[in-house]
Amino acid sequence: MRFRLVLAAALAAAWAAAATAGAAVNPQHAGLQVALRAQGLYLGAIDAIVGPRTVAAVRRFQRTHDLRVTGIADLATRRELGPLGTPLFGSRTLARGNFGWDVSVLQFLLNKHGVRVPINAYMDRPTVAGLRRYQRQMHLAADGVAGPRTFAVLGLQSRVPVKAVHVLTLRRYVVRPGDSLTAIAQRHHTTLSKLAHINKLDPAKPLLIGVKLRLPAMVHVQPTAAAATNAGSVRELLDKWAAYYGIDPSLAHALAWMESGYNNSMVSSVGAQGVMQVMPATWSYVEDVLIGHTIADHGPDGNIHVGMAYLHHLLGVFDGDEHLALAGWYQGERSVKANGPLEVSKVFAANVLALKQRM
Repeated sequence: MRFRLVLAAALAAAWAAAATAGAAVNPQHAGLQVALRAQGLYLGAIDAIVGPRTVAAVRRFQRTHDLRVTGIADLATRRELGPLGTPLFGSRTLARGNFGWDVSVLQFLLNKHGVRVPINAYMDRPTVAGLRRYQRQMHLAADGVAGPRTFAVLGLQSRVPVKAVHVLTLRRYVVRPGDSLTAIAQRHHTTLSKLAHINKLDPAKPLLIGVKLRLPAMVHVQPTAAAATNAGSVRELLDKWAAYYGIDPSLAHALAWMESGYNNSMVSSVGAQGVMQVMPATWSYVEDVLIGHTIADHGPDGNIHVGMAYLHHLLGVFDGDEHLALAGWYQGERSVKANGPLEVSKVFAANVLALKQRM
């Protein structure tokens, strides 16, 4: 929807940074930096070093998303980052069409090992080709799929400052004659300090009969549900407006994912907004020319409505050719008509259409 040569420059800078990364680098951090860059919050090198600029970007993201501001990419923060925030590198086998944090890390590592590929979180054709080159160099099966053997050769690192959200399930216990905190803790497979902390007791003081204690029954990790719920509602809205305009829902899903990771709070450095990354001028064009009335809702529903209306228009202009329509989305309708798709637009269209096959 807008011309993004800035992105190409950013990727070139990322290649240079990756090639010079030092020994103290933790590759998992590259995934965090790419996710923050997609939010327009981090414009530094993708160097996998969590320095002051990366921490500041995390803190800004946490503030704008009503998260606890720690500067640490904890579970809630990573989930709020959308598809770019998960999964950690090494947790799944990677093949063409995958998208996410772990793909960014793989791309960073390939660059670090001298194989130049874009660092864009998408397992596209150049990334697969680069992976095959690296696999041949390391005498692995050059299948373009990153699994355990490839991870091992790349030097898999999974340490990253990620905090799980721990939920303590409690149950009641009434103190009986002869009980002590130590005995109760041992009997219920916990510790004296934890039992005292939960119940705000002083272990040095006598334990009174009849006092109701809270005992930890289970500690488990509870994923933050907000991001999943939001992503689910975005998919439903994409289906609704794609059906309304007669657009293939898989194309709608792929385009929205590539643009924002289903994140309606995203605003780019050039002013593109929401799930579909709609420019203000495009929004006005859709209202004034294509729809003929104002779309007052600037939430996910309104943003997707405008995006689907514009995509429907482009498909009509280019006789249903999805490659040209997506090039028009990225580069601008007039530019494509006058000059044809630029190489960077062709890559964008090819990536969206490749992702479409997996939606």
